[in-house]
Amino acid sequence: MSVRPYLARFALLGAVLAAPAARAGDLYSYVDSEGVAHFSNAPSDPRFRRIARLKDGGGVYRGGKAQARARPIPRSDAQERYREHIRAAATKYNLPEALLLAVMAVESNFDHRAVSEKGAMGLMQLMPGTAKDMYVGDAYEPAENIEGGARYLRILANQYGGDMVRTLAAYNAGPEAVRRAGDGVPNIPETREYVRKVVALYEAYKAGR
Repeated sequence: MSVRPYLARFALLGAVLAAPAARAGDLYSYVDSEGVAHFSNAPSDPRFRRIARLKDGGGVYRGGKAQARARPIPRSDAQERYREHIRAAATKYNLPEALLLAVMAVESNFDHRAVSEKGAMGLMQLMPGTAKDMYVGDAYEPAENIEGGARYLRILANQYGGDMVRTLAAYNAGPEAVRRAGDGVPNIPETREYVRKVVALYEAYKAGR
C-alpha cells in the first residue's frame, strides 16, 4: 500500500474560548475547504457542529478534570530522546509535532518497551496487525514505531477530513467503532477519556513550543 495518497494537509486548530454567546459546556468543530479542523466553544460559523459537552464550562473533552487553559509542559529527557524521530515523522506525514508528542505521552509515557494488555506495542502502542500494515518490522524500535504511528494517524486524518477528534477516536477504538457511532466519538469511556487527554496535551505541548 503506497503512503503517497495519505500525504494531504492536516492542520489543526484546537481553540476552547470563553464567550458570552457560547452555549455553556459545548464543544463545536468543522473542517474547512482546506482540510483544516476548527474547534471552539463559541461557534461563529454555521458549519460548526457540536461534537462534545465540556465539563463545568472548561476543559477539552468529557471525562476528566476541567482545564481552562493549556499550560506548557517542560520537556522531559524521555521525549527529547525521540525528538529527532518525532520531527522527521511529523515532517514526512505533515502532522504537528505536538500531536505526535501528545499521542505518545498518553499511549506509552515515552516507554519504547511498553506493551498493553491487548498487545499494543511500543511508543505509539501499535497493535500487531496495524504495525504490519504500516510496514513496521520491529515495533519496539523507536524510529520505526513513531513512523508507523504517524503514518496511521495520517491515514485516519485523511479519512476524517483532518478532524482531530475523530482521528484520535479511531486511533484508540478503531475506524469501525467510529462508524458505528454515526461517524462520531464512540460512547466508550476509555475512548472519550483518551481523546480528552490527547487534545489537552496537544494544546499544552503546542503552547510550550
